[in-house]
Amino acid sequence: MIQLSPRRPSSHRMKVRWKDNISLFLMTVPGIIVFICFSYMPLYGLLLAFKNFVPRLGIWGSPWVGSLNFQFMFKNATFWLSLRNTLLYNAAFLVTGIICPMLLAIGLNELLSKKLARTLQTFVIMPHFVSYVVVSVIVFALCSADNGMIAHFLDSMGSPRIAFYSETKYWPWILNIVHIWKSTGYSSIIYMGALTGISDEYYEAAVIDGATKWQQTRYITIPFLIPMTVILAILRVGGMFSSNFDLFYQVPLNSGQLYPVTNTIDVFVYNMLRTSNNVSLSSAAGFFQSLCGFILVVTVNWIIRKIDPDLAMF
Repeated sequence: MIQLSPRRPSSHRMKVRWKDNISLFLMTVPGIIVFICFSYMPLYGLLLAFKNFVPRLGIWGSPWVGSLNFQFMFKNATFWLSLRNTLLYNAAFLVTGIICPMLLAIGLNELLSKKLARTLQTFVIMPHFVSYVVVSVIVFALCSADNGMIAHFLDSMGSPRIAFYSETKYWPWILNIVHIWKSTGYSSIIYMGALTGISDEYYEAAVIDGATKWQQTRYITIPFLIPMTVILAILRVGGMFSSNFDLFYQVPLNSGQLYPVTNTIDVFVYNMLRTSNNVSLSSAAGFFQSLCGFILVVTVNWIIRKIDPDLAMF
């Protein structure tokens, strides 16, 4: 029996395909350049995590110190405090970042007036484009113990003012509320796109069977959103060891009294680099973040693939 080898596309066909899709290839060029400049070229700097960086000697000329930077970092109590804060906040953001946008998307999708739905969607997306510097001013205007709106409200009620910027117990709630307010609307766009892909025939059949709106949401809408939810969860898990620097630095105004609840790994690295100018130690912390994020993504994807291979990313 003669075994035929698979037919390979000729160079002429490849050239024709390139000409037909040249506009699509050109659209990818800016993204490729961004990835090369900000994701691949900085990998060279990971060498600093294993060196005692001396500026006049450069990266290659600086002496190797092995794991000394990591040992010093792991012995630093502030690092473990920032690691705890980072993991706890990201765990809360993981839950709220999935549930809140999903509920918002479902609620907007159920509105009978599509014009009203589009208007509301525009309003809830707008906070995403507000700078964290502006957000910090808004939070300060609300929480300032001197002239804040909450302070004036408490005065009118005859209650003592609250010094928010010196008491740590309020800030886990404040930061979570700010994060939800700023990210929920923008994150709901993904779920809105997934909802448009659900055929109306499912809902029509459910209505004929006498299903209520809650039953339609429970047995049709949510199961169709689960694959998208799993993918987003895997991507978010990869960022468990990193944090939004602006949220934890700008909003609390880098108050030293709030460090026990606002100091995350990114803020720790920045403050350490600013005060001690230790580039090598900062690189070690960044390398630790990236490595742990990679391990988490691979592990969670492996667990999901064992449960349901169709939901895994790779």
